[in-house]
Amino acid sequence: MSSSSDQPPSSPQKSGQAGLVGVGLDNEDGHKRITTGDKFALVGGSQETHERMTETVVKTFEELKKRDKQLETVDRRELAEILHKSTPD
Repeated sequence: MSSSSDQPPSSPQKSGQAGLVGVGLDNEDGHKRITTGDKFALVGGSQETHERMTETVVKTFEELKKRDKQLETVDRRELAEILHKSTPD
């Protein structure tokens, strides 16, 4: 007898590519903000929001490096915890 779950598995990703995407929706000054890196793209947002997204991504990749982990293989739950920890107050 097999069991099924509606929850996606939390095992590491198997694909060879991974990336983070951030979209800010609070821009009212008309300025187009885009920041890209090797494994991320951040688009939009107010200056403050875009800076927060950028800081979060930078700190996330620093923490992954400290833990000797790669974005492509880190467990989704661990990545969520790192992102949360890396988000400025």
